[in-house]
Amino acid sequence: MDLGIKGRRAIVCGASRGLGFGCALSLAREGVDLVINGRRPDVLADAAKRIADETGVDVVAVPCDITTPEGRAEVLAAAPQVDILVTNAGGPPPGDFRKFGRDDWIRAVDANMLTPIELIKATLDGMIERRFGRIVNITSSAVKAPIDVLALSNGARSGLTGFVAGLARKTVAHNVTINNLLPGVFDTDRLASLVEAAAKSAGISIEEARERRRAAQPAGRFGDEMEFGQACAFLCSAQAGYITGQNFLIDGGAYPGTF
Repeated sequence: MDLGIKGRRAIVCGASRGLGFGCALSLAREGVDLVINGRRPDVLADAAKRIADETGVDVVAVPCDITTPEGRAEVLAAAPQVDILVTNAGGPPPGDFRKFGRDDWIRAVDANMLTPIELIKATLDGMIERRFGRIVNITSSAVKAPIDVLALSNGARSGLTGFVAGLARKTVAHNVTINNLLPGVFDTDRLASLVEAAAKSAGISIEEARERRRAAQPAGRFGDEMEFGQACAFLCSAQAGYITGQNFLIDGGAYPGTF
């Protein structure tokens, strides 16, 4: 299927690896020019080269911390026109909520709620004026089924979900859609950190903790970043103009509910 977005321009945050990279590469394969962001200049530069070499699109790499005002300003300055915005920031650490202080909560809200909102605010009016915009927020399956050790993520990402639910119904009449992608267990660096924490808590090896996590997935495996990226690309397509304010769970069947 031709997604009808060749020649569009996108910002993809957290795109040096993992789910963000999968989204960036999937969009590039559709002919979308990119501004990509990540914290590590070397890893980001490698990702940009891989994408550009394979697809031939224009890829601008902006190494910075997207959760800071300065970082957002750098990324936005590199993308004078934004047709597609994919927000993404690393999840806050797991742990017992009793041990989290105010500063921990503020960092989580800054990264996983306020940063996406600020990026949306900076790009939305231009999309409305041009009558095309696709915004996809990478959140977490914890929005649908909260995870007890991810209190910071549960709270901050749910706040973003509520904000999007209200705004998305206002923008869709202008062909600007806003949706959320909720990843389950994907084979990423985030999974590695969670497995390490689980192994330490249970007093088992990292290998055993990883195998337990894999075996618990109905699909019998972890998700792949490109599976996630392809879903993102479709939500950014010309054909997805009637989809807005939705939370798409991509978890290999792990969520047991009917709704």
